[in-house]
Amino acid sequence: METRDWIRDGLRAVAGGTLAIVLSIANIVLFVLFVLALALTPVWGLGLILLPLVTMLVRARAEVGRRVGGWWGVPVARPYRPRPEKARIFGWRYYKWIVGDPATWRDLAWLLPGAIVGLTLGIGSLLIPLYGVEGIVLLPLWIWLGTGSYGYGVIWPIESVSDGFLSLPQGALILAIGLAAAPYLRRVDARFARVFLAPTRNAELRLRVDQLTVTRADAVDAQAAELRRIERDLHDGAQARLVSLGMTIGLAEEMVDRDPGKARLLLAEAREVSSTALVELRHLVRGIHPPVLAERGLDGAVRALALNLRVATSVDSDVTERLDTPVESAAYFAIAEALANVTVHSGATFAYVSIKRGADRLFLEVGDDGHGGADPSGGTGLRGIERRLAAFDGTMALSSPPGGPTIVTMELPCALSSPRTTLSSGTD
Repeated sequence: METRDWIRDGLRAVAGGTLAIVLSIANIVLFVLFVLALALTPVWGLGLILLPLVTMLVRARAEVGRRVGGWWGVPVARPYRPRPEKARIFGWRYYKWIVGDPATWRDLAWLLPGAIVGLTLGIGSLLIPLYGVEGIVLLPLWIWLGTGSYGYGVIWPIESVSDGFLSLPQGALILAIGLAAAPYLRRVDARFARVFLAPTRNAELRLRVDQLTVTRADAVDAQAAELRRIERDLHDGAQARLVSLGMTIGLAEEMVDRDPGKARLLLAEAREVSSTALVELRHLVRGIHPPVLAERGLDGAVRALALNLRVATSVDSDVTERLDTPVESAAYFAIAEALANVTVHSGATFAYVSIKRGADRLFLEVGDDGHGGADPSGGTGLRGIERRLAAFDGTMALSSPPGGPTIVTMELPCALSSPRTTLSSGTD
């Protein structure tokens, strides 16, 4: 890791520690409000009003905790049961849904322990670097101005200017330690929150069933849309060309005897139309399953794709075997869409693709050095990648802080279709 990246990550973690302190205080306030709302439940009407409101705040705070965990590589799924139909807020059905959801009580159980851990680790993330800054900047200044005896680091007390300036290397070392340790402290905090905020085993199974239901519907919709696109492209493109070709050849047949010159012109026109139709059919087939993917496999197809990009792109792959055709195609188009985003939206000067295969999983990563800020809801094709991968029980994770870099991590179940290596087709 470059020095600037290490310092940048450390400063982000220090800022995250400051945020954790604020959020920990909010935890304590929300815990008190929740207990108060629950205690007022026997008072007619107050519990039905207060508890839903406080629970919404608690869930919003828990969602912030899950999102922050994702920033530090500890993703946490939402565990809540779906809201019942016709469950209006401040109604009895809505109240029963909140109270009967185990995730509500797990959020409540997390508030106080999460506040304690968040405060402790947040203060540690903040104070260690600040103590280093004190040794570098403030303490020598105070000694120089003659503020008297002072203690810092291993030199205690400091009673002279020379002693004071000995705090400089100590301060630099402490600051470096604080910046290096701050990201780890943030991850520890995120992992502790995940113990409470992540779905239980039963909740994971329920969420899995819900996800499969959604992905199945998305796959059916995507397939129907793809068939409509193919039908439209055939009707408006190749089919129209072929109809025109038939009419032109028919006219040429009629003109052969009466006007051979005109017939030759019509046949030349028919030849041009047939060439155009062939090009359109090739484009259509390439959009369904690129020939280079069929010939050279995922590794060769991605390398060929990278060579045609405006952004310099490196490819690192250890997948030399052929994969199942549907998985291979999904991986290729997911990478292609991610690289298209790099070219169009990122402003990057360099990108990379990593393709690694585990025992039964395919791990894909596309990154760039652009300006970051990618958002799946912004219409950049990331939602399409998610839907494409979800149809194969795959996942996608995005890291794209403002200022970059952007990293799209994808994972797919995979199996080898044959032990053969990819074909080269004569090019690198």
